[in-house]
Amino acid sequence: MSTTLEAESTLTDRYQTTVPETIRRALRLGKRDKIHYVIRSSGEVVLTRAESADGDDPVIERFLEFLADDLAHHPERLQTVDTRFVHRLRALTEGVDINFDAALSPDDE
Repeated sequence: MSTTLEAESTLTDRYQTTVPETIRRALRLGKRDKIHYVIRSSGEVVLTRAESADGDDPVIERFLEFLADDLAHHPERLQTVDTRFVHRLRALTEGVDINFDAALSPDDE
C-alpha cells in the first residue's frame, strides 16, 4: 500500500511559498535544489525533484546529502584529524600534480 503525504503552504504577496518539511524530506530536497512541476489537465500538480544537471553525479550527491544529514543530527561523531596523519598525507602526495579537469584515459574509465 502506498503512503500519501499531504501538506499545505501559503502563497505570499510575491507569489512565493515554502516547501513544507515533510515534502522536502520525501523528495530529498536541499537548499538550492530545483523542483520540477507537471500540471495535468485535471488541474493536479505533480511536484518532483528536478534531475541533476549534466555532469553531476547523483550517487556522490546522495552520499554528500547523507553525510550532511548525519553531521547535522550527530555532531558528537565528529573527530579531529591527528596532526601526524596530516603530515603523512602531505608527504605521500608531495610533488603529485593532478588535473581534476583532465579526461580519464580509457584504462582509467
